[in-house]
Amino acid sequence: MAAPFTLGPGLRRLRAPNPSPMTHTGTNTYLVGEGRRAVIDPGPDDPAHLDAILAACPDGVSHILVTHAHLDHSPLSRALAKATGAPILGFGPAHAGRAPVMERLGDLGGGEGVDHAFRPDETLADGDTVRGEGWTIRALWTPGHLSNHLSFAWGDTLFTGDLVMGWASSLVSPPDGDMTQFMASVARLAETPWARFHPGHGDPVEAPVQRLDWLIAHRKGREAQILDALGPAPLTAATLAARIYTDTPARLLPAAARNVLAHLIDLHGKNEVSAEGPIHAETMFHRP
Repeated sequence: MAAPFTLGPGLRRLRAPNPSPMTHTGTNTYLVGEGRRAVIDPGPDDPAHLDAILAACPDGVSHILVTHAHLDHSPLSRALAKATGAPILGFGPAHAGRAPVMERLGDLGGGEGVDHAFRPDETLADGDTVRGEGWTIRALWTPGHLSNHLSFAWGDTLFTGDLVMGWASSLVSPPDGDMTQFMASVARLAETPWARFHPGHGDPVEAPVQRLDWLIAHRKGREAQILDALGPAPLTAATLAARIYTDTPARLLPAAARNVLAHLIDLHGKNEVSAEGPIHAETMFHRP
């Protein structure tokens, strides 16, 4: 059974046993407070991880906070709630918060592990506050990686889920992921002088300002690459991804293509690219 790692007073981390190219070393589950604790992102539906959480919370669990409804973050919340009686708190079901443009897209196929069964017991709106024994957490709606994505502010520390990670840039996969929302959420976080980020995967981000600056520059750089590669001849997102992500292993190119599609939809919304007909996974885009 995994032992919790102490990150500081009133904060421990358990890492779920689900390492992969998409989850890095595994999903981070955070335990906040002393006594009855808040659990942030219980993780995948794994009985061994449930046992580890329960063992690390001998005085019980008061709240279960979920950043977003992906299969590596939210499913275990149901078993944990049953075992502890604690309510599950989140923004809403997986599709809550989708922008109208994404609703119009429908199912593009190729979605990355959405927990469609996720239903919080209590919904949290942007700015809502949750209090427990010796702690206060404020919810920030930070869509982009997923439309129902929340980050959780604990003083000057922020639990960033999969919006900001230290080991890689976040996947943005339409219609569940939205590049326009993602860029707005990152820009919003940059307005606050955070001391530290605790991401959904990987180690703490000790220089939040620099990481946010990098993320913004990275996305703008990717956008420029797409525009440079895209001419009057129409191309699909997959073709563009193969041309741009030249150092990416073949098994990860489908995810890269989803990122490119997210950029293309954002650029289409800004009238910087044109689409050949309705937008879907195989739509061809070109420069106007």
